[in-house]
Amino acid sequence: MMRSLFSAVSGLKTHQTRMDVIGNNIANVNTEAFKASSVRFSELMYQTMSTASGGDASTGTGGVNAKQVGLGVSTASTMINITGAGSSETTGNPFDLKLSDSQTTNFFIVSDGTNTMFTRAGSFYVDGNGYLCMSSTGYTVQGWQVDKTTGEIHKDTVSPLQVMSPSNTTSAPEATTEAYVHGILDKEDTDVTGKDGYVMTLGFYDDLGYSYTAKFAVSTPKTDFTKDTNKSGNNYFISLTDIVDSEGNSIVTKDDTGKAITDEATKRAMLDKIWGDDGQKDDNNTTNAPKGYYMKYDSNKGTFVNISKDGTKPGTGTTPVTAQSLKLSALGTQYTTNNADGTTQASNFKDINVDFSTSTNVSNGGKPTLKVEKGTSVGKETGKKNGAMIGLSVDQSGKIYASYDNGNTELLGQIAVAQFANASGLEKIGDNCYQTTLNSGEFDGVGVAVDADGSKINSGQLEMSNVDLSGQFTDMIITQRGFQANSRVITVSDTLLEELINLKR
Repeated sequence: MMRSLFSAVSGLKTHQTRMDVIGNNIANVNTEAFKASSVRFSELMYQTMSTASGGDASTGTGGVNAKQVGLGVSTASTMINITGAGSSETTGNPFDLKLSDSQTTNFFIVSDGTNTMFTRAGSFYVDGNGYLCMSSTGYTVQGWQVDKTTGEIHKDTVSPLQVMSPSNTTSAPEATTEAYVHGILDKEDTDVTGKDGYVMTLGFYDDLGYSYTAKFAVSTPKTDFTKDTNKSGNNYFISLTDIVDSEGNSIVTKDDTGKAITDEATKRAMLDKIWGDDGQKDDNNTTNAPKGYYMKYDSNKGTFVNISKDGTKPGTGTTPVTAQSLKLSALGTQYTTNNADGTTQASNFKDINVDFSTSTNVSNGGKPTLKVEKGTSVGKETGKKNGAMIGLSVDQSGKIYASYDNGNTELLGQIAVAQFANASGLEKIGDNCYQTTLNSGEFDGVGVAVDADGSKINSGQLEMSNVDLSGQFTDMIITQRGFQANSRVITVSDTLLEELINLKR
């Protein structure tokens, strides 16, 4: 039989294989993070009819090349275009993640509980147990956990990322420990010069996250400042009038021994312990006059000078006192708490340091803007209520954060990625996943941070297929013509055999 028949058959087989690959590429043109494959051909072995011979100079005979006939074609390899990035699809889902590689090819690490696999498909969701999983297969996404001691990422062996659990669905409350007074105390304001004074309120939290409001009154002083050696400056008196809970009820209902308060004088004495116990009364002729402190402002510049119990200015070389403590710890005996571990906590309140240095005393048309705010002027130590989780997000380095309705943001973990010496050597196993082979390099079990080489993770986006349809259709035409040509070889070979058979009739 003719060798051309078998060569043509091998050509048909290899072109059919190439068509199979093209068909698979086109079928997956919309598959998330699909990487197109291509087929490479190689020639088969050759049958040598005669070997080559060298020339003989003495006889003048030249050399003769070998006579060889090829026996067809075979599939040399199927190459995956692993480094070709697909286009981006914007979804808006915070757990749709796209790997944007800078220098190397990165892969998400996923697990079915037994085997570790790798994928570029970043469509994830949070399952019923709070784990981050692949949407298509349910495989858990692997990454690094948060060190409970330091609160930072501990880059150890990767493990499933549980982003929602009973321990992180809420954020612990914090007691307020700082406050500051800012704005304008207008000397022409009638409330300041009136009987009840100008009212300021401070909202704050205790250790359990419950909210309270402290009420202050600022007024022009009644006392003649006989002790003030520096008469220059404007003086005002500030006192605490009450502390109420979130429902508007006063919490100053017991004295410091735990006995119920039944009269205003006893309540006033308790308020003085909280605010002005080391201060003095502004009006010594009134029994229930509150204790408080005198605030001094520079009469020329309007800037705050100091706060003191008698209106005096500290002597030369001393630093003016600009803050006073709201001693909420005095409420301890009436708010004693028995903890679950058997210990007793005297109070859920923390003392609050109130800073007056950012307030001013200038004319503002009789309209004061003086306010007292919780926290420092840069927003720290404000205290927080018990927070409920309201959202999850992933930043460009793969770190997962939870946000809470009390303003807290907590780090929950970090998505790790895998890198390989020869990413194209990975083996496709379906479901948009790959596994390692001897030619890809092994996974070390730890992974790397995606931003280690300048790469990043884009949240709310997915990587699409990198199949180039125009290229695939062109390859299809070439494959079709190659298949037709090999078919014609078989037809012509058959015709030659037919002619041979027809020699004997």
